[in-house]
Amino acid sequence: MHEAYDVSADRAQAPEALLDRSRMSDARTCTVCPHECRLREGSFGVCGTRTVREGRIVSLSYGQATALALDPIEKKSLARFHPGSLVLSYGSFGCNLRCPFCQNSDISMADAEGRVASAARFVSPEELVERALDLRERGTIGIAYTYNEPLIAPEYLMDCARLAHEAGLVNVAVTNGYVSSDVWADALSHLDALNIDVKCYSEEGYRLLGAPGGLAVVKRSIEAAAAAGVHVEVTTLVVPGLSDDEALFREECAWLSEIDPEIPLHLSRFFPAYRAYREKPTDLAVLERFRSIAEASLAHVYLGNV
Repeated sequence: MHEAYDVSADRAQAPEALLDRSRMSDARTCTVCPHECRLREGSFGVCGTRTVREGRIVSLSYGQATALALDPIEKKSLARFHPGSLVLSYGSFGCNLRCPFCQNSDISMADAEGRVASAARFVSPEELVERALDLRERGTIGIAYTYNEPLIAPEYLMDCARLAHEAGLVNVAVTNGYVSSDVWADALSHLDALNIDVKCYSEEGYRLLGAPGGLAVVKRSIEAAAAAGVHVEVTTLVVPGLSDDEALFREECAWLSEIDPEIPLHLSRFFPAYRAYREKPTDLAVLERFRSIAEASLAHVYLGNV
């Protein structure tokens, strides 16, 4: 494992806290994701967006848009869900992982007290749905919750998703899948399609990305989504030294095929970014070899960033 990928020290210095809904019995422990951060008044957890204000748990990223764009559904790495259609993409800021190779680090690694947050514009659920409806004539079928990790603000996603469904729109999310089982179950009842990242196929790898036990959690998320009948596609960014182990990748493909060999798998090429700027891009020969391995057990395999 490359030394550049060990972010354990970085996490140790992160602000203590994070939190969840005001209805929770323990108002000092966040149950949005497995970090279960402990909060104190005005402090933040790993995601940098959730805190306690006047004794109540609040999401400071709720409706705070840093990006709104009309995207092809394929750009969400959803190749087999209404291909050729468009979605209105919404992104905010913050993330509960610390991937040093993050492709959207300017917003995902931002927190509620930083420059990105102060420049964000509030978009209510009603406004977001209205915007999507206005774009229907251009082929827009719904809303994508994307760019940063959408499930660190599950209240906003579900408020929007309910209204979108009432208006006849679909909801899709691009997520790391590192979320509590209760929040995940709630979200699945409002989502039509998901692209879920499998960052790597080892617990050691997830620990280095700041997500102890992450592989088991993400596998559980994918299995639950498939069982719930939500359209699922999976992305693995093939990062040198982290997710390019051929034996582990074979295990990943075998596991996915056991769930459903029709699950599309996107193999994405890594390019230097964020704190992994010194690394070399993924060798194209590695991507081609991985595609051949995946195609032996999965029906739909795609290469990205090539």
